[in-house]
Amino acid sequence: MDWLVSLFSNPSSVAHILIAYSIVIALGMGLGRIKIFGVSLGVTFVLFTGLLLNYLGLKVEPTVLGFIRDFGLILFVFFIGLQVGPSFFSSFKSGGIVLNGLMVLGVVLSVAVTIVLYFCFSDTISLAQMLGVHYGAVTNTPGLGATQEALAQLNYQGEDIAVAYACAYPLGVVSIIGTAIALRFIFKIDMKEEDRHWEAEEKASNHVSIFFHVKVVNRALEGRKIGDIRAFIGRAFICSRIMHNGEISSPNASDCVHVGDIIRIVSGEENKDAIVAFFGEEDKEADLATEHSPITSRRISVTRPEINGLTVADLHLSHSDGVNITRIYRAGMQLFPYQNLHIQIGDELYCVGPVNSLRRMEDRLGNQVKRLEHPNLISIFIGIGVGILFGSLPIVIPGMPVPLKLGLAGGPLIIAILLGRFGSLLKLVTYTTSSANLMLRELGIALFLASVGLAAGENFVDALLVGNGPLYVALGLLVTIIPLLTIGCIARYFFHINYHSIVGLLAGATTDPPTLAYAATLSEKNSSAVAYSTVYPLAMFLRILTGQLVLLVMWSYVSVG
Repeated sequence: MDWLVSLFSNPSSVAHILIAYSIVIALGMGLGRIKIFGVSLGVTFVLFTGLLLNYLGLKVEPTVLGFIRDFGLILFVFFIGLQVGPSFFSSFKSGGIVLNGLMVLGVVLSVAVTIVLYFCFSDTISLAQMLGVHYGAVTNTPGLGATQEALAQLNYQGEDIAVAYACAYPLGVVSIIGTAIALRFIFKIDMKEEDRHWEAEEKASNHVSIFFHVKVVNRALEGRKIGDIRAFIGRAFICSRIMHNGEISSPNASDCVHVGDIIRIVSGEENKDAIVAFFGEEDKEADLATEHSPITSRRISVTRPEINGLTVADLHLSHSDGVNITRIYRAGMQLFPYQNLHIQIGDELYCVGPVNSLRRMEDRLGNQVKRLEHPNLISIFIGIGVGILFGSLPIVIPGMPVPLKLGLAGGPLIIAILLGRFGSLLKLVTYTTSSANLMLRELGIALFLASVGLAAGENFVDALLVGNGPLYVALGLLVTIIPLLTIGCIARYFFHINYHSIVGLLAGATTDPPTLAYAATLSEKNSSAVAYSTVYPLAMFLRILTGQLVLLVMWSYVSVG
């Protein structure tokens, strides 16, 4: 049995380190699936498992612990950035401006509450620990990692802030959901009525492409090219099919229309009335997509690297024997195929045209889905490397004790968002399947949380039993509830935002998946998920940066004081 004792008693051996992480992560993930009142902590339970096992004597060599912690954090934020990159900038359009504005207000308020509470209890709690409480209260683990890194730059030697984080986190999750429930009672929300309002709002603001048929009645269009007509109207649309003298074909921009032609149009719903009025009248009886039509449609996946980064115009569809691209699907979004839209590996192009022409288009674009299952590690590690360099750049701000850095969390996150959105312009293939992205994110955050737990177990138990643990919990509740209740009331009272969207806003502002899971039980609609994904990218970015900013500004103030 000596071999077994040696395996668990040598914190610097590779076998001991691997088995320690395996036990902590496996046990934590298993316990994290247990639901209490419909709520589970998920991967976050890995932290508490690590804390318990560390208190019971499970140790890992500190240098290795630090490396695995930072590597896990980088993996998590980088693949979060790749996932949200394609939709990050579009999230500021339309209603996203209001939601992101409320989210920013929530972040600012949580920081303000944190600072006020620090000054109220500065004799009892340090600034570093108050920031640990802050990140536990807003359930943001990457922000905790970024703040720990900033503290290392300041040569901080006090209690590990993961202790305060762990104390505040559990009730942070509960109080976010509790705030959502409180808003429901404050405003006397009728859930069925909210569903009906959501459907009406979606219908009114829907910019997803639709199709309809028009009959050419306007004699001024006789013999005009489709490209010229599009320029005259000044509205984006695609003629996917045209019937002339009883024959159906798929036209291109250089083809002409004639009075009496029936045309199948794809455009945004907001452009429909103008397009119909210009052509003459809508034909509600026609259906050029019938089974006997010689024109068919097909989704074609972009898998050829040489297509990555090309625009729709670069495909020269006029040379493709009547093939039209009517929609592009990317990262769960439906995009209109504007001529200057850049195509990325992994995009799905909805193409319309003759069967043989579509086959040639398939050959050109690739459409070999299995190729997408192999991630491009070159682009991924280039992105991680550039992200680390970017995060290490010192930003000198007068009056601060050390330069501000985006760090191992902020740098890779920003570069990943930029690569996810603009990587195709550099011919970098950043596409990963949803399952691969999720696996690497989960692996990264599990490694990070296990490392944090294995480093702070003894201090955590001491804080709960004889230290400031109860105070951390109480302060965390204030940091969570005050900002969220404020933005929730503003969202409902002043902006009349749908309740489901408000719950998604609260979950996204705190980057808290358990709250989103709770929201999914309230309605079969995806309204909460839409709001969550709208504010999540910017919220993650701000949460990572604000802790460092507060730390450096306040540290300088405290030092001077």
